[in-house]
Amino acid sequence: MATTLISHPPTTETDTRTRLPGLSRAQISEHLKSIGIEDKKLKMRTSQIFQWIYNFGVTDWDQMTNIAKPLREKMATHFSLARPEIVERQVSVDGTRKYLTRMAPGIEVESVFIPDVSKTGALCVSSQVGCTLTCKFCHTGTQKLVRNLTAQEIVLQVMMARDDLGEWPTTTDNRKLTNIVFMGMGEPLYNTDNVAEAIGTISDDTGMAIGRRRVTVSTSGVVPEIEPLGERTNAMLAISLHAANDELREKIMPINRKYPLKDLMEACRNYPGLSNARRITFEYVMLKGINDSPKHARELINLLRGIPAKVNLIPFNPWPESPYECSDWETIERFGEIVNRAGYAAPIRTPRGRDILAACGQLKSESEKMRASERRKLEKQAEVNSD
Repeated sequence: MATTLISHPPTTETDTRTRLPGLSRAQISEHLKSIGIEDKKLKMRTSQIFQWIYNFGVTDWDQMTNIAKPLREKMATHFSLARPEIVERQVSVDGTRKYLTRMAPGIEVESVFIPDVSKTGALCVSSQVGCTLTCKFCHTGTQKLVRNLTAQEIVLQVMMARDDLGEWPTTTDNRKLTNIVFMGMGEPLYNTDNVAEAIGTISDDTGMAIGRRRVTVSTSGVVPEIEPLGERTNAMLAISLHAANDELREKIMPINRKYPLKDLMEACRNYPGLSNARRITFEYVMLKGINDSPKHARELINLLRGIPAKVNLIPFNPWPESPYECSDWETIERFGEIVNRAGYAAPIRTPRGRDILAACGQLKSESEKMRASERRKLEKQAEVNSD
């Protein structure tokens, strides 16, 4: 398939070079061709540079020791190996790390590294700046969509986390970052093309080599994109479910009006590669007095019948001015026991990173948080003045 050379934005407003990290192998090849690297050497040069960027994580052209100095100098005049700016890096008491990255002026995105007890961990990446879905329990849903992230910006989130964790080269033993989950800001299946391209780059076995079965894409239920996602990426699928009847799900997740549960479950049954070894994860946030009764548990069991599945029970993570409370722990355990007895694994997810607003449903770009904070201050001042 022919590849079109995309005009990628410069590294910064003052550095007009094209940034190569985050680009696909095909895009790197097209950029190398554009500066006159001849066809007979193009494949070799592309492989060399791809490996230096994604296997070794280099940030200086002089580190590419198997490329002649004149060519390194030529590439350095046209291309940058720099990373975007990390505006803020926070570390939770439980070891969770949250990164706020400025991808471009006015474009800030959060990603979260979540370690687990086995000394491995997952990076939760974002696919959009903001979100259009307005799920009532999700902090990100209160931020209007700014735009989709590019595939490059998605891949850069992974690279920058590996920078911070000191995990270059890829062959480093005992790596902490072993899994990627598309569970950050935004709805991945409203940005399927960039998500699929990013997964291709992340999983390339000559680069970062994070296998596709270690990549999970979570969707709130964009039904037409579910089967194509599986065909294009072979990634694991997670469904952000949270209610097992249409009436309740529509109240807390407006997307259900467009794609009701019947259509969503049919798309899940047709997901490519679905089997007992490749189960779909159904995420279920526990909202006190809303979706946490034994009746709701039995509805969930009936809904999942016949689908190789597991259920992730997520204690609700509060955020400023959130309208919900987390279910009592005893209620969550009782709910989980009912689902477990029906044959579905239903682990309770341990909340991570709550103290830095890095837990599930808490992500929101810092610029939007600041604007919201300023609005609240102005509203309070207006109330004082009116008195």
